[in-house]
Amino acid sequence: MKLFSIKPVYAHCDLPCGVYDPAQAKIEAQSVKAIMEKYDGFDEPNQVRAIFIKEERAELVKHHLMVLWADYFKPEHLEKYPDLHDKFWKAIKQASECKHHLEVAEADKLLGMIDEIAEIFWATKKA
Repeated sequence: MKLFSIKPVYAHCDLPCGVYDPAQAKIEAQSVKAIMEKYDGFDEPNQVRAIFIKEERAELVKHHLMVLWADYFKPEHLEKYPDLHDKFWKAIKQASECKHHLEVAEADKLLGMIDEIAEIFWATKKA
């Protein structure tokens, strides 16, 4: 008796659609922003923890964006949205900026970049 049967599987991306969503990156970016907003109100031990968590969440933003970039978007999307690589590259760099800044404006900029990517994502999902 076979435990696994191997059959060809066809999907637009690495897995059948429905597993990718820019909301994952946005949720982490919102956490980064919330920490920046509350940072000054924390006592010193919690400030240290907040920085650690902020950097961890910013790294998760980068991870989610890179997975979306590499696994979901395909050449036909780049034809329609030629600046897509640039948008991802800049958003990933902005997540890195958030790792070593506490200015809320940096997180707002990141959230705006994620929103731009999400618009393109949803447009391609509807296509």
